[in-house]
Amino acid sequence: MSEDFSFGPATGVGSMPGEDAREAAKTVTGTFEWPETGMAYLPELPARGPGADMIGRTAGLLVELYARVEPSGWRIGDRPGRDTKRARSWLGEDLDALEEYTQGYEGPLKVQAVGPWTLATALELKNGEAALSDPGACRDLAGSLAEGLRQHLAEVQRRIPGARIVLQLDEPSLIAVLRGQVKSASGYRTHRAVDRQLVEATLRDVIGVHAENGAVVVHSCAPDVPFALLRRAGATGISFDFTLLTERDDDMIGEAVEGGTKLLVGVVPTTEGALSEPAGSVMGVRTLWRRLGLHPGLLAEAVTVTPTCGLAGVSPAYARRALAHCVKAARSLADNPE
Repeated sequence: MSEDFSFGPATGVGSMPGEDAREAAKTVTGTFEWPETGMAYLPELPARGPGADMIGRTAGLLVELYARVEPSGWRIGDRPGRDTKRARSWLGEDLDALEEYTQGYEGPLKVQAVGPWTLATALELKNGEAALSDPGACRDLAGSLAEGLRQHLAEVQRRIPGARIVLQLDEPSLIAVLRGQVKSASGYRTHRAVDRQLVEATLRDVIGVHAENGAVVVHSCAPDVPFALLRRAGATGISFDFTLLTERDDDMIGEAVEGGTKLLVGVVPTTEGALSEPAGSVMGVRTLWRRLGLHPGLLAEAVTVTPTCGLAGVSPAYARRALAHCVKAARSLADNPE
């Protein structure tokens, strides 16, 4: 994907509050109008219950692999059950709503799914252990996910033919996988760390499903995002919680910007409360830019403003304010990069 691909001034991460698909789609498409205010996306509404959560939603996309809800979480099964059907039904409802509000839309449109490694930590095998514990299961899961994403993205493109589809892979557990911090079913031990080259190669395969047709963002709201690994795996952009950065991340961020990787910076809080002035929300981004010695003119081109993570846990009113605040903060960044 060309390095000049733009995600626009602002966007959201994915999840929204409530259970009304049409209301969520209306909010998102009304807030982010390309190219002035940013990139629209397919909302996720986990408040509806299992199958609308990010793991269940992605499990519903899998090809020839199925999952069902057990007391301990999502478990891989032999055949599609009511949980799989429910997940697919809700996704269809969300796509119907998005299609309704994107008639004639031309611009980037983001679609989110859980990445292969976070999925491997969240889906259980028949023995109750995470799929992460079995290299063969991880391989099968990644292959099934890749095929499912291929079909899903084609469906979105069919429904909204003028859109340039952006795939976002959510990988909040990636660092835990790399560091051997994922707990076993008993909770008394952890699964061993997965080799970094295998992690990178698997991500590259899944990213490759869409890399030639559009842009791929990898999102993580955990500390210590592995920027260099994600760039090597082929990510066009990296989405992260800016408030978790430390100065030890500086070099990797500088290299990412200079290499053409886009940064989706989470600066707007995803907890209820008063919001700061838009300029104050992006003050840290300006400070980072100066510290790295990057050209101020690169800011608006390289940075897209987002909330720090998903908005499922807030009220609909706050979610609307937070997304609108992202747009205002992005405008402040573009108008006053220094």
